[in-house]
This record gives sequence, structure tokens and C-alpha cells, in this order.
Amino acid sequence: MKKRMNKILALGLTVAMMFSIAGCNKNTDKPSDSDKTSTPTAEATKLPDNTPTVKPSGSGRAEYTADGKRIIKVGTWYEHYYTSDHNTIEDNPEVTDVELAQMQLDNMRAIEKKYNVEFRFVNLTWNGIIESINTSIMSGKPDVDIYETDLQFGAPAALSGYAMDISKFAASDSDVFKDQTVMSYLSFKGIDNNYLFRPVAKTSQLGGNPLSFNLDMIKQAGLVNPQDLYDRGEWTWDKFREYLIATTKDTNGDGSTDIYGYSGWWTVLLENLCMSNGTSIASGAKETLSSPATIEAMDFIYKMYNEDHTAAPWNQDDWNVNNQLYAQQKSCFFTGAAWIFKEFGISPDVGFEIACVPWPTGPSGSYEDNKMMKTAGNYYFIPNGVEDPELVYNVFYDWTNWYQGDTELRDDVEWFQNMMMTERNYNYLEMMGKREQFDMWGNLGLGDNFSMVPIMNGEKTAAQYAEETKNIVQEALDQYFK
Repeated sequence: MKKRMNKILALGLTVAMMFSIAGCNKNTDKPSDSDKTSTPTAEATKLPDNTPTVKPSGSGRAEYTADGKRIIKVGTWYEHYYTSDHNTIEDNPEVTDVELAQMQLDNMRAIEKKYNVEFRFVNLTWNGIIESINTSIMSGKPDVDIYETDLQFGAPAALSGYAMDISKFAASDSDVFKDQTVMSYLSFKGIDNNYLFRPVAKTSQLGGNPLSFNLDMIKQAGLVNPQDLYDRGEWTWDKFREYLIATTKDTNGDGSTDIYGYSGWWTVLLENLCMSNGTSIASGAKETLSSPATIEAMDFIYKMYNEDHTAAPWNQDDWNVNNQLYAQQKSCFFTGAAWIFKEFGISPDVGFEIACVPWPTGPSGSYEDNKMMKTAGNYYFIPNGVEDPELVYNVFYDWTNWYQGDTELRDDVEWFQNMMMTERNYNYLEMMGKREQFDMWGNLGLGDNFSMVPIMNGEKTAAQYAEETKNIVQEALDQYFK
């Protein structure tokens, strides 16, 4: 099968957008650049204590054409192809793969005939979607049948009672709850029902940050390959700490460190240490920054920077410097990602072999159950007040499944495979993407009020920082879910 990733992207298929943690802001006028979701549980239960209160609905929403066709509208902020508004593949000015485009257009015509509907995306604009969610749903007549959302406003909408529980329109044995070949859902910690769903695309599962390392340095230090340790279930924080110490070196004996055990963004370090320790910062309505497991993660950072001195000094002025030290062979371990390798170098160009491995298991974590990639990107929900939501969902599902289950047509991972350099590296990245965790701390607009810098420079211990900052995070969460 010919590789088509760039062409598929050009056709406007739904893919996740990767975004920088530091750039997220709930009140921005433009969408942040952002990127399958949590493993589905059994059919969602409905325990009132853990279920958002459903907002009141009036007579409901349903639009029809003069000849009786149901008009199904999806609110969005950018163009999608192909819908009932399009008659030829050339309606997409950026079409590059005629074969795939025609398949999508033919699928749209088949959906119209099968369900007697018209299917459209409506550009409400970024701010317009937020306003529509906050006003029209409360009136009982939502402006559209489905909302496409960024998690920074989709998550609070769902948890505030504006979205319909997926189990109301999708059976417990349907794809979204079982195989997740076409559609997946996002689960929230402490919430029994599920509200947000999105089309599956393998490329959206490959945005993780595996712990990467200079394999040549590992061999020179006489250490066992961390990949082998991981496969045996022996890759732990204690072992990682030993390796950081062993690979931090003063190579010329002048009293200054020339090679550090670790380098990379503190945001990525914190997130992955939290996930590897079975915890988070803000994955629900209550902060978990002050939880014992999260304090353990921050304390590990404190030890790296202040006790063991195994982490390269943080450069706050130029974040890129922190990511490129590995390419200069000034650090052994570093936070990797396909985009980082693309930006700063892959093997053999950098002069050594790069290897990747999932993050080590922390004292409160679980080798079997730890999450490994932060959830990001766009999700959809059907608002309360929409009539016949099963029809709405089925139409959207069939529109998404233009490839009729042949995922080879949909997915092209060649670029990611090339960036990950080896099959073993790629397989770890793929595995990480199947174990996502939702943590919204980067979407709370905390700015300078939240940073690991005070811990990294030794001003605060992990416990002190958690105690002083937990209320700031909680207040932001309260506003987020207001």
C-alpha cells in the first residue's frame, strides 16, 4: 500500500494536533496547536454521585429540508471534506490524492441515501463554539447536532452537564466501547459516564514522549540496556536514578560536569513522572498536585537537580536549548518525540545510536497499568437536547469510516517510523499511545503560577511547593468547570 500520510492530512481527515504545554490558555482567541484515548471500560454505569447534572432541555433540536431530509450539523472552526455541501473532489482546493478523495465523496453520497439526511460542518469560529455551547444548549435547542471541541472547552462542557452520555446513543458492544477501530472515547477520572468521542487515527497515537537515551553512552558505562530492563519489568525509578548518576561525568577532570544524565523540558519530565507513578496533577474536578504520588514525582525532580546534580541546568530563556543537548552529546537521557528528533537529529546523523524506552515505574506506579501519553487534540460530543442522537451518531460514524474498516487506507505511519529510527523504538512509541491519560493542568491558564523551576533550583521542596500551589490549581479548576 502506497504511503499517504501527507495526502490524508491534506484531505482534512481528523487528526490530533500536538500542542506545547506552555502555550495553553483557556481564554485564547485562537486554537492552540494541539495532538485513541483512555482504554474503554465496560458500558458506562450511571451513579448519580459521580455523574454531571444534565442541563435542562426544551422541545429538542432537529432540522429538516423541505422534502423531509434530516439536516445534521457539526459545529467546528475550520473546513472539513467531504460533506453534503460538496459535489466534486475539486471542491477541496488542496486535494492531492484523487483516489482517496473520491472514496470520501462517494461515501458521503451513500450516507445521504442510506439515512435520508444531509450532513454539514458549520464554521462557528473558535469563540463562537464556546458561546454556542454556553447559551444554546441551556435553552434546550442547541445550535448544532454535534460540537467539535478542543479539550480546553470540551472537557468542562461535558463535565458541566452539557453533553449526552455516549451510552444513550451507542450500544455497549459497539466499536467505540470495544474494538475502537473507528471511534474512541475519553474517560474522566472519578466520572462514571463518558461524553467525548473522536475518530481514531493512528497518527494521533504517536505523539508521546518516550524516555530516550544515548545507547553508546550506556554501553560505555557497562550498563544494561534500559529497553531490556523494561521488557523484564525491572525499569524502575531507583534503577533510573542509578543510571543518571552513572552517566553524569566530568570528562576532563576540571571539576565541572561535561555530560549530564538527563536533559529536556520540565513540563514533559513532570507529566511522565506523574504518569509513571500512577498519578496526575489535574485530571478531574479536584487537584491531585498535593497527592502523595505527585509529591513523589516532584521530589524525584528535586533530587535530580539538587542532590544528585544529574540534570542539565535549566535554560528558561531558550527552551530549545534544553531539548538539543542530547544531539551535542551533553546528556545521556532526554525527553524524546518524533518532532524533537526531526528538529535536532536522528541516528546516525548525530553520531551515536538513539534508543527509546517507556518511562520507569515509580514507587506508587504499576508496570501493567501506568498511563504513558497525555491526551490532547479535538473531541466531539452530542449536546443534550438533540433529537434522535442515535441517528446523529451513526451518520457521523459512517462519515468517519469512509475507509470501511480498512485502516491501511486511513493510516500512514512511515514518517513516524523513520523518525523513531528502529522498529523497537517505534513499537514502544505505539504502545505508549494506547495508554493515554487526561490531565488538564496545561489548559488552566496557570502561567508563571505553576512551574518546576522553584523545585529545580532548590528554593522549594516538593512538599512545600505542593502545599503552596495546590489552592492555585484548585481555584483554576473551579473556574474551568464553572
